[in-house]
Amino acid sequence: MDDHVITDVNQVIELWSKTYNSEGKPDWSHILPYYDEDILFRDSIQELRGIDEFKSMTERLAKRSKELKMRIVRAIMEQNIVFVEWEMTILFKKTRTSVLYGTSRLLLSEKGKIVEQRDYYDLWGDIFDNIPGFRRMYRRFMRKKFG
Repeated sequence: MDDHVITDVNQVIELWSKTYNSEGKPDWSHILPYYDEDILFRDSIQELRGIDEFKSMTERLAKRSKELKMRIVRAIMEQNIVFVEWEMTILFKKTRTSVLYGTSRLLLSEKGKIVEQRDYYDLWGDIFDNIPGFRRMYRRFMRKKFG
């Protein structure tokens, strides 16, 4: 029997909390065995399938960021769906610190593996809010065009 299965929401909180260590560099090695080989991952900028592609994405994110931390705000589990609300603090190599606010929806297989992960967040708004002088212009544009 595979020991790497998701069984409850507290396990999810513990796994995600370990991903972002105190030095700020993320390490997904402990959590990758909980993903299905055919994982479908989607977020605001990409869609990919398969554990190898997912692992490559996590490595790119770690390489691009000088520091990356995540705070789990809350998590709930209903049958085979888990929602995780989070705040990610990221420091890219050439910019100031940005906080991204988001949610991840995890779909679990009957075997307890993560077969789908969809991350929801406002990438550009959260980053642009931290660029002096650009925040107001961006928010004004968004209100005019979309709000």
